[in-house]
Amino acid sequence: MNSAAFWREGGERMRCYVLGLQEVDQTQVAVVGGKGAHLGELSRIEGIRVPAGLCVTTDAFQRIMAEAPSMDDQLDRLSRLKLDDREQLRALSAEIRRTLEGTTIPDDLAAAITRPLAQLGEQAAYAVRSSATAEDLPTASFAGQQDTYLNVVGPAAILQHVRRCWASLFTERAVTYRLRNGFDHRKVRMAVVVQQMVFPQAAGILFTVDPVTSHRKVSSVEASFGLGEALVSGRVNADVYKVRDGEIIAKAIGTKQLAIHASPAGGTQDQAIELERQQQPALTDAQVVRLVQLGRRIEAHFGRPQDIEWCLVNDGFHIVQSRPITTLFPIPVAGDGENHVYISVGHQQMMTDAMKPLGLSLFQLTAMRPMYEAGGRLFVDVTQNLASPAGRAGLLGLAGKSDPLIGDALRTVLGRGDFIRSLPDEGPGGARAGGAPAPIEADPAIVDALIGRNQASLAVLKRDIRTKSGPALLDFILADLQELKRFLFDPQSNQVIMAGVEATWWLNEQLQAWLGEKNAADTLTQSVPHNVTSEMGLALLDVADVIRPHPDVVAFLRHVEDEGFLDELPGLAGGREARDAIRAWLDTYGMRCAGEIDITKPRWSERPTTLVPLILGNIKNFEPGANERRFEQGRQGAWKKEQELLERLRALPDGERKAEEAKRMIDRVRTFIGYREYPKYGIVNRYFVYKQALLEEAERLVQARVLREKEDIFFLTFQELHDVVRTNTVDDLLIRQRKDAFRSYQSLTPPRVLTSEGEVIAGAYRRDGLPAGALVGLAVSAGTIEGRARVILDMAEADLEAGDILVTAYTDPSWTPAFVAIKGLVTEVGGLMTHGAVIAREYGLPAVVGVEQATRRIQDGQRIRVHGTDGYVEILPTPDPAQPAGRVR
Repeated sequence: MNSAAFWREGGERMRCYVLGLQEVDQTQVAVVGGKGAHLGELSRIEGIRVPAGLCVTTDAFQRIMAEAPSMDDQLDRLSRLKLDDREQLRALSAEIRRTLEGTTIPDDLAAAITRPLAQLGEQAAYAVRSSATAEDLPTASFAGQQDTYLNVVGPAAILQHVRRCWASLFTERAVTYRLRNGFDHRKVRMAVVVQQMVFPQAAGILFTVDPVTSHRKVSSVEASFGLGEALVSGRVNADVYKVRDGEIIAKAIGTKQLAIHASPAGGTQDQAIELERQQQPALTDAQVVRLVQLGRRIEAHFGRPQDIEWCLVNDGFHIVQSRPITTLFPIPVAGDGENHVYISVGHQQMMTDAMKPLGLSLFQLTAMRPMYEAGGRLFVDVTQNLASPAGRAGLLGLAGKSDPLIGDALRTVLGRGDFIRSLPDEGPGGARAGGAPAPIEADPAIVDALIGRNQASLAVLKRDIRTKSGPALLDFILADLQELKRFLFDPQSNQVIMAGVEATWWLNEQLQAWLGEKNAADTLTQSVPHNVTSEMGLALLDVADVIRPHPDVVAFLRHVEDEGFLDELPGLAGGREARDAIRAWLDTYGMRCAGEIDITKPRWSERPTTLVPLILGNIKNFEPGANERRFEQGRQGAWKKEQELLERLRALPDGERKAEEAKRMIDRVRTFIGYREYPKYGIVNRYFVYKQALLEEAERLVQARVLREKEDIFFLTFQELHDVVRTNTVDDLLIRQRKDAFRSYQSLTPPRVLTSEGEVIAGAYRRDGLPAGALVGLAVSAGTIEGRARVILDMAEADLEAGDILVTAYTDPSWTPAFVAIKGLVTEVGGLMTHGAVIAREYGLPAVVGVEQATRRIQDGQRIRVHGTDGYVEILPTPDPAQPAGRVR
């Protein structure tokens, strides 16, 4: 019987409670949930077989929820819980499930469900499957969060399992998932799909992209004997096929020791597979290719890559589920049909979080070369650099020094031979990779002049922007961006930066060759002048010195939550001095924040509570005068290291010449390397001036009822904002769509290297001889330290003790105030000359960066050893209570 006839013969039914699958399409998520909507849409695709079935709608669920005793009270209690209330979440979730499973389904609703099914016979078998309204969505799949029951036989059993599906909306994992992703428990509703069972010879999963590499042109098929539950639950080693352009390009046949089949009594049962069949393929090659063709048809219909569950019955494929793959990172759009290779900007800027559209567009306007947006992040197209021998050598040389994972990934792409078309050497060249340091002498006056010019320009900006409003303000900012770029890309400024960087490389390479000492320049860069970022961290120690003598202020700060706390301080003994010290610090550094390249991020001046834990930590961990002592200790350490190295060099053959060359490079490093941090400080200073002016303009738009709230401008590009200011009209739908997209981007992890085919190219560290279990990274600051790991993802939660080792995803300049309290650093993202590495060297902190998944592989509170000289981290056994907190060797 076909599906249409099945429903025509089902008799009159209550349409608000039950819909046949063929009456459903993908627009009806609110009525039949994500799974039901997808299955209904699938049944409309020509050539796609979907088992017949019905959807018990969300109206039925709402009725049951309304009639269930105590449900309102239970949901109120659930809404007040937080993620860390684990025990209460578990208990209340179980209580709600018991309530729903124990609820009697009213006779009219029970009849609406069971009457159509009777047409297939009382003993027909069904799959009863949950279908939540927040399931299988483009931005959140909710895969595995609710329940599915197979081979359910008889009306009573079907109704029982429908209740179980309703209850599965409140499993602990589903409740936790909603909390983590910001879904309201009351707004998510449950429909239930009841489908005729199929009894397959084989079943499995088809991904229309490669789930490992995200390659959009490669499909992946996993197959096993029997029902697909054995594969989905991870109980069987499935066959795995990779298919591209209609050809199988890789195949691995698993040893399949068991299959799950329908049980005659209902439900399912395990069945051992005969030894001679265990390594037989579940599908023929021709079936695999045919299945992938069906998958491409489904993908084309839905317009995005799909995760598809399938069953093979008598050489025919039945599709029992298809959901969008929500974890894929989007591809930058070049629009020319050519192959491209993209490098993440965020991994260079130490800010891999998603950015809002205004932040993206402003940074694009600031950059010297084009940047492409994807997934709320920026990427640079390096295809042309890789195409010519000279450009390739330059890029690989620079990447190899700054981020070996990027360098290795680029070599992987090049190793494929035909992905990038070759250009002759006269084609576009690459970045300078090193070699002899830039010919500039170590004159501090050069740095003073550069900083002075920037400060004078900034003062003019602050004066002139006050008179601008409306479209003239946007035009003024566009013009000032050219002034910013003039400073940012000033040839002398770049010469100073490269002189310090290349002198550092020269010292590390030559001193290892001459003296056998690794990373000798790390100590030489401690306490250099003109490093505005390291000065920022030390200056917060002075703020702590002002506050420390006033216990009332310290006690007040321990309970601060409101951003207006500075105005409350003068009412306390010593509060006026504390307020003035914090405000003076904010006057110099308050334009900074975590992720500061995104103009939309809240600055410290806007959210000063972020600083309170750091100030309190400094009061607890340091004695008065720590700023000057720390700086002087670093300066003396660098001077002693310099004398030691020069003395050892003079003892070598041709030692005077070597010592003279090294001395010249040391002077260059100490004169220029601190300035490495200043251009970014200049950028964020100007960005904050722009932001304040743009928010004032946004307030006028709110008063004029053009915008709902000021922060809506963050979800417009700069040019779109210009148009809104000019026309006094805005596309509210566009802003809502941008907000939804941003929320979905926040959960994505950006790759270091991505191709135009969507493939994420993962690099590797090519190093041998490391201890078993070592977490490998890039050595950026020499020394070895043992201590307690503090895994911290938000600087506002940085409750650090002396001797702690900070483990985090990335550190941009905003993290520097936390560096004064730690003894070592481990990050997931970073390079040799990125900000965290520069500051770690200046503070003398052993540091390893680029340790993939460090915040997951290292647990908060574990004892670890950081090998900052050799670039790896060891997780140590549980510490002896008598052991000191940290020890540097």
